[in-house]
Amino acid sequence: MIELHHISKTFRVARRNAGMREAVKALFRREYTEIRALDDVSFTIGDGEMVGYIGPNGAGKSSTIKIMSGILHPDMHDEETCRKSICRIDGLVPWKNRKEHVRHIGVVFGQRSQLWWDVPVLDSYELIRDIYQIDASVYRRNLEELTECLQIGEILRTPVRQLSLGQRMRCEIGASLLHDPKILFLDEPTIGLDAVSKIAVRDFIRRRNRDHGTTVILTTHDMQDIEALTERILLIGKGRILLDGSLSQLKSRHSGIRKITVTHNGNSVPETLPAGIVCTENQPGQTAFAVDTAVLGVSEAIGVLSGLFEITDLSVAGATAEELVVSLYEEFAI
Repeated sequence: MIELHHISKTFRVARRNAGMREAVKALFRREYTEIRALDDVSFTIGDGEMVGYIGPNGAGKSSTIKIMSGILHPDMHDEETCRKSICRIDGLVPWKNRKEHVRHIGVVFGQRSQLWWDVPVLDSYELIRDIYQIDASVYRRNLEELTECLQIGEILRTPVRQLSLGQRMRCEIGASLLHDPKILFLDEPTIGLDAVSKIAVRDFIRRRNRDHGTTVILTTHDMQDIEALTERILLIGKGRILLDGSLSQLKSRHSGIRKITVTHNGNSVPETLPAGIVCTENQPGQTAFAVDTAVLGVSEAIGVLSGLFEITDLSVAGATAEELVVSLYEEFAI
């Protein structure tokens, strides 16, 4: 069980103007700005859940993951804040019970590696075995299972620097699971991967949750990851939790939105469109519109667009997951 209540985090960041003169001045007197990365964040995640944690860059996703993994601790400026702020994971406070806590969690940061760059993957795995003091029989069993499921048997003896990004990410996930963690934090685990590697990683995460009951918290900008792996989503923006619900609820909330894509003779899009129609993408000869069917029916919208363009082709579809999320960003002005 993961419990966060009234968690806030502020960073003090140095700022200066460009130029040598400003650089010299900063040696003697620095100016600082406080950035509120997390602002009264609260949520609960049950055992075995797979949750998508989404939001724009700088929203506070990674800061939350780092607090839950014990890398950072939240603001504790006064007695009242200390009393209100609660972060408990399986009954442990991450930054206070760090050694015991890390035995129960696995963390994968897509842009940071826990593998040693110049040595074979297997050497890194054996060092991780020693760090976590994993029993020899448990280590062999987990290594065999992870090697088979992640299809990394042929690259275990290859130096990490010689691996492709997809190969390295599979090895990173394997490293995070060698000690049988109950909870897996995945921060952009498929960033930069090709389609085949993404599918392989998703299949493995889904299988791990099904077979071992591993709780998974996934932060990503790839909505295909969210659709493939999670049902519940947490939306964070400007350091605050804005939405906590299921992906199906999000889709039903915007079920009246239809996407109409028209191929036309190249006419420009008018600055003013009828109520219920919004231009979402405009390229020479092809334009996409979002139509709110609660305001304007699809057939009426097609009639309007036919009067604006000489249409050569047309398609109608429901809003994609990415478009649903963008609409949420616009709704909450983040």
